[in-house]
Amino acid sequence: MKRKASAVWEGGLKDGKGTVSTESGVLASAQYSFGTRFESGTGTNPEELIAAAHAGCFSMALSAELGKVNLKPESINTTATITLDMLPTGPTITSSHLETTVKIPGADKAVFEKAASDAKAGCPISRLLNTKITMEAKLES
Repeated sequence: MKRKASAVWEGGLKDGKGTVSTESGVLASAQYSFGTRFESGTGTNPEELIAAAHAGCFSMALSAELGKVNLKPESINTTATITLDMLPTGPTITSSHLETTVKIPGADKAVFEKAASDAKAGCPISRLLNTKITMEAKLES
């Protein structure tokens, strides 16, 4: 299975602008620029899109892991925070931190924690990122 997204950039780094689009059309010419990436401009940026992908991927992976132990969550709410640091080699994503709160009435905490750990390790986006990935997993009952 292959998925496509495209980007168009016009102009120089600081004065230019670009758009990103996805094959599905969910993103269609979404604006991004130097300002949206490194300052506080309006629009998206690659790191925000990676964070969204990681949060969504992890949530689905956790649902799958919970299903393996016959647990069906009422809800999984995940936030991924991507850190972009300026290193001597240039801007670098240095970490992704997952925070998830899962509602499963009556679930065993140890079983939940193992499922969350397995989902963090097994999520395709986690495996894609060559960076430190941390997580906070909270169980609501």
